[in-house]
Order: sequence, then structure tokens, then C-alpha cells
Amino acid sequence: MALTLLSGSSRASSFYAPQNNGILPRELTKGKPFMLRLPHSSLVSRRNGSSKVGYADSGSRKFPLSICNQIRFMSSQSIHSLRAKCPVASNFDVSAVADDTLSEDSGRELQELSDTVSSETDGIGNLLADSTAASNHSRDIKGELLSLSLPALAGQAIDPLAQLMETAYVGRLGSVELASAGVSISLFNVISKLFNIPLLSVATSFVSEDIARTEAGFSLSEGDQGSSSTPFRGKAERRQLSSVSTALLLAVCIGIVEALALYLGSGPLLSLMGISHTSPMRAPAQRYLALRALGAPAFVVSLALQGIFRGFKDTKTPVFSLAIGNFIGVVLFPILMFYFRLGASGAAISIVLSQYLVSFSMLWCLNKRAVLLPPKLGGLQFVGYLKSGGYLLGRTLSVLFTMTLGTSMAARQGPVAMAAHQVCLQVWLAVSLLTDALAASAQALIAGYSSKGDYRVVREISNFVMKIGVVTGVILAVALGVSFPSMATLFTQDMEVLGIVKTGVLFVSASQPINALAFIFDGLHYGVSDFAYAAHSMMVVGAISSAFLFYAPRAFGLPGVWLGLTLFMGLRMMAGFIRIMSKDGPWWFLHCDMSSLKEGSQGQKHAR
Repeated sequence: MALTLLSGSSRASSFYAPQNNGILPRELTKGKPFMLRLPHSSLVSRRNGSSKVGYADSGSRKFPLSICNQIRFMSSQSIHSLRAKCPVASNFDVSAVADDTLSEDSGRELQELSDTVSSETDGIGNLLADSTAASNHSRDIKGELLSLSLPALAGQAIDPLAQLMETAYVGRLGSVELASAGVSISLFNVISKLFNIPLLSVATSFVSEDIARTEAGFSLSEGDQGSSSTPFRGKAERRQLSSVSTALLLAVCIGIVEALALYLGSGPLLSLMGISHTSPMRAPAQRYLALRALGAPAFVVSLALQGIFRGFKDTKTPVFSLAIGNFIGVVLFPILMFYFRLGASGAAISIVLSQYLVSFSMLWCLNKRAVLLPPKLGGLQFVGYLKSGGYLLGRTLSVLFTMTLGTSMAARQGPVAMAAHQVCLQVWLAVSLLTDALAASAQALIAGYSSKGDYRVVREISNFVMKIGVVTGVILAVALGVSFPSMATLFTQDMEVLGIVKTGVLFVSASQPINALAFIFDGLHYGVSDFAYAAHSMMVVGAISSAFLFYAPRAFGLPGVWLGLTLFMGLRMMAGFIRIMSKDGPWWFLHCDMSSLKEGSQGQKHAR
């Protein structure tokens, strides 16, 4: 489609601009006066500093852009996209121009402008296509986020559901067995997650950034060669990513250390939890903890693998592995506990077997798309992992210390109170952690887009997940407020325990919106690798909440423990909100004019 470009008394000059429907982007004119006309039509744009756009027919009658769909060469969809997205639509005026008014004089200005526009013909040709793509971009990003979040939601739910099933089976053995298993599970979570949660979070960001950088480099190389092939397509492209190999090696080493610490130190650890040698919970708790220690390496590796797959933006593979492994574990619960009469020890053995099955199945899947171990260790990212992981180690210590202190203070209230606390805590964590699936998916997407400097998309993802977090929290609060008293009977039939559990309804349900936003903010901060703030803020929050937990149960009993945990999550949410609202941190772009992001994003990124 040939366009005629006019400038002052300059001679008409034509150039070829396919697919642009006769619209010249204002930014390509560099502010020079010009007139644009499509041959064989009367759509004409005059640019003279303060113009508008419209349509003039052969009788010089002027119409607004809203009825430009009458123009034969421009579809109504293109007009709609132009009116919604193209800045030309609000800054141009149209008047009829007769062919005999065009001067034959030539001018230097027209030639310079024509050369400028001709050099960017390809960009002009894609203007409306880009506008249409931009209008669908928001839906694409939200669709990608939801497609990642739904499988991740299932994956996040599988482990807590398996633990709920374990709690339900162990609860049938009696309140002492349920309380002893609760203390041991809390200890196992403290030790096994101490290093593993940082490893999972860092692996998600590092792998996502590693893939983004690798694909960007591959695309540039292909572009230089004139190739249009899609990078990493087909089974020949097993990626060599140092972030993957580093995470796996660290997971194995950490898992072995944790197993030794849990197995050899089970007695002293239980004493620290307030379980004395004379307590009826001591012997079953120590047996349970020693058996669970054998599964620590598999548990650490499985969580690291989940972080790696999130970095690949694959949340489906972990779901299948977790579903198969945990299903087998749940099937083994009654067989080992009641048929073979192993009691709580049978539950521990079932969990250990399921954890190894999950780890090996995910390793098998990962081996198809990435090289697990590098030929040389020199290229591994141990320094980066240890630096970022060091920050999150301090953060995780604060979280686990606060949660463990709450369990310890509940245990000091006696076996019945501890059993009730275990039921409430398992439901509280199982439900509230579902929001973490959305946060983990947002983290993977944000890490990839922020490494490319695409802060517009990061902003869109952040706003969307915060809104979803609020809605999810409110829905969970209402659902639990109605159903939790009846749900508690699934875990124990002890009327004394159930009586205490019913007093925890407010704690379990009302805190869900707070929990949801707290987890969302964690995912957002990890996505931009804001690990330092996540650590320092959590240390402050943990210190305040721990001080409250240390004194409140002495005055209020078990409700004091629940108040302390609610305070902990509330302060955690406030810390995340304060960081998001800061204009001089990694979220500076949330407070900028969107039109300036493209020009300033790279400079801001490097400046930080």
C-alpha cells in the first residue's frame, strides 16, 4: 500500500508501508510538519503541532474517527485498535486534499523525512498489529499466570493434605500419640526446611533468570544468522544450566547433614521443645523423629526440584510426581499403622517412602530437559546461591523459630491442649499455604520478565496477584468459619480435644486474608530477588512476635499462642506492603509513569 507524504511546498513522495492501513506513527516524524494521504481515498492527516484525526469525504464533509469504519481499506477492528491504542488517534485533524493542490517543487526537508520514515518501514507496517497484540497482552499474561498457578495450587495442596490424612490416622491412636507426632513433625519442619526453603526460593528465581538470559542470547545469535528457528525446541536441547546443577548438589549435601542432625540429635531436640524424659510423649516422639530423619535427603531434594521446575515455568510435572508419591504414602498409612501394628512409626515410614518416590520421579523428568551434573564444577553458581540463600536462611530461621516457639508453648499446656493445637495448626497451614501457589507462579514470571527489563508486565502481574490474594483470603475465611467445627471431627474423636479446637475457629478462619497477602508479598519480593529486605524485615517481625509468644500463653493459655501467630502473620503482611509502596526500592517502577518505563527501565535496573 503506497502512502503519499507531503511537507510544506515539497514535492509528493511515496514509500511502501504494508499492513499499516495508511496511518503514520507520530513518533517517526520527529515533530516535522507533514501531510499524509492514502491514494484513491480521502483519509488525510495534517501534522502541524496541534492536530487531530478524522475522515473527510469527497465533498469535504468531516467526520470523527469513531465512524472511520466506513473507510473501505480499514476494518472496524483496526479502527477500534487504533482508537484505543495509537497515540495518533487523539492528536491529528483531517481535511480533504485535492490532487491538483500538490506542488511539484522539491525540498530537502521532505527528502530527509522520507528517508527517516523509509528506514523504519518494517516498524510502521506492524503498528496496528502491535496495537492489537497489546490489547490482548493483558489477557495472555493473566492466562499464563493462572495456567501456572492451578497446577501449582494442586501441588501445594498435596503435601498438606497428606499431612492432614496422617494427622487423622494418628489421631485415632489417642491424644498422646497425636501430640507426640505433632511435636516431631514441627521439629522435622524446623530442621529440614531451615536450608531447603531458601534453596527452593533462590532456585526458582535463578533458574528462571538463567533461562531468560540463555534464550535471549540464543535469539540474538539466530537473528545474526537470519534464522527463524525456535530456540530449545525438540528433544535434542537438553539445557546446560549451572543454576540447576548447583541447586541439586546443594540439596543433596544439605539433606545428608539434616538427616544426621535429626537422627543423632532427636533426644536433645525434643528436650528443647519441652518434652522431658518423664513425659508420656517422649518415647513415641523420639521414634517418630528418628524414622522421619531417614527421609530428609529426599525431602530436601524434592523441594529443590520443585523450585527448579517453577523456574522452567512448569508446575505440572511436580504435581504428577507429588500426587503419585503421596497417594502411595496415604495408602500405606492404615496398612503399616493398623495391619502391621506399627502405630505412629508406620506413618513415619509411609512418609519416608513417598518422599523418595517423589524425588526420583522428578529427577527422571528433569533429566530429559536439563543436564543434571555439569562436566566441570567451575561454572556452578555456589557464590550466588550462598549469598542469596544466606539472606533467606536468616529469614527462615526467624519464621521457624517463631512457629516452633508457638508449638513449644502449646506443648507446655499439656497433651490435650497440644493435640488441639496440632489440629488447628495443620488446617491453618494447609489452607493458607494454598495462596503460596499463586505467589510461586508470580515469582517465576516476575523473575523472567524483570531480568529482561519488561517492567510493564511485572507491574501487571503484581497488581493482579495482589487482587487475587485478597479475594482468595476472604473466601477461605468464610469457608473455614462455617465448616471448621465439623471438619475437626475428621482428626480426632476426643471430646476434650474437640472442645478446645472449637475455640480456635476465629484463629483459623479470620487470619486467612492476612496470610494470603503475606504469602503473595513473599513471592513478589523473591521475584525481583529482594532477598535482603525479605530477611531483615522477617527478623524484626519474628523478634516482636516471639516476645509476644513467650509471655502471652502464660496469661491466656492456648489462645495466647494463636494470638501470637496471628500477630506474626499480620506484621509479615505489613512489612511486605511497606516495601511495595517504597519508591526507592526494587519496586520503583510501580510508582512511575508507564510511558517512561521503556526509556528508563534499563538505566534504573543497572543503577540498582
